[in-house]
Amino acid sequence: MGEPVSTLRIGMVGAGNISGQYLATLARTPNLRLTAVTDLDPARAARAAAGTGAVVAEDLPGLLAHDDVDAVLNLTVPAAHAEVALAAIAAGKHVYGEKPLAADRAEASAVLAAARAAGVRVGCAPDTVLGTGVQTARRAVDDGLIGTPVAATAFMTVPGHESWHPDPEFYYRPGGGPLLDMGPYYLSALVHLLGPVTAVTGAGSAPRAEREIGSGPRAGQRFPVQVDTHVTGILRHAGGALSTLVMSFDVHASRLPRIEVYGTEGSLSVPDPNHFDGQVERYAADQREWQPLPVSAGYRDAGRGTGLADLADALAAGTPHRASAELAAHVLEVMLGLLDSADQGRTLPVTACPRPAPVDLTPTGADTDLDSGADTVPGPRTAAPR
Repeated sequence: MGEPVSTLRIGMVGAGNISGQYLATLARTPNLRLTAVTDLDPARAARAAAGTGAVVAEDLPGLLAHDDVDAVLNLTVPAAHAEVALAAIAAGKHVYGEKPLAADRAEASAVLAAARAAGVRVGCAPDTVLGTGVQTARRAVDDGLIGTPVAATAFMTVPGHESWHPDPEFYYRPGGGPLLDMGPYYLSALVHLLGPVTAVTGAGSAPRAEREIGSGPRAGQRFPVQVDTHVTGILRHAGGALSTLVMSFDVHASRLPRIEVYGTEGSLSVPDPNHFDGQVERYAADQREWQPLPVSAGYRDAGRGTGLADLADALAAGTPHRASAELAAHVLEVMLGLLDSADQGRTLPVTACPRPAPVDLTPTGADTDLDSGADTVPGPRTAAPR
């Protein structure tokens, strides 16, 4: 294991709701092939494998024993992410998983150390930031269209998931909350746009001690809140820019932007980082109006799993992949640092990570890698959907 391959053979662990989006991407991506599936529910694994040519493995050890599994797609619950990743690494497999990389810093460090020792790759969602939305915004920042970046804002404000989710308790237990739930999308985008974070100052609150389930067979039941449901923070980026972050389950309505970046010569409106595309708008100081920018970078028509395809191409080329474990570990440290800062009442340092390479505009169905500069790596060759 560890040798470059042109087609990465995938063993999928976990066949829950999110797996459908990954299966759609696997089915239309030439450099990925699903070969094995396992799940705690064998029937669910069988449904996921149906029509793909993949076999159903009895359990994780059985899947890892397959010679035709080069990489493990880890779609288990967050609490199991590190355990599954470490088992896959020990078996000599590459790993790509859903966010978060791990439950805490120690687990994340263990995954990184094990991967380095074994010589395998580890990637982690979110890969939405590799789509045309965030990447077009990044191209605008890098090209100086708003001058020197000074600051950014990132807002995710909703009233809470209990209004629609029939079993929402896990969002309000340790490991949950708005920051750990949605923060990876916004923070990964901010690192792409402005570079790594070097220090954080956070504050948090939990205005309600209980929440009430609003839908499903348990509607009306109340449950305790065990985490901060409104978290705000200031992030200092390596380049000097300051980002203001608000992640909340306590806001009924707002007109706040998702992400905006402010520079010496203008401003940039960035689309929702939970999606791959969206309109980017620029306000130029000399024109005094918002204008849409044409799509100029990123993977077109991307879906969940694009980061895994990027890993496969980078592995074959011997170059870094973008949705990396290092970035995921950095984002995790930023989030936990914000919560620690809120508890301690002081600014805390954060270990920086490399800023991922930008994504050149890669159309659907590209069969060859785009010409890349010194700071880019080959992108996934994604065929048209079937």
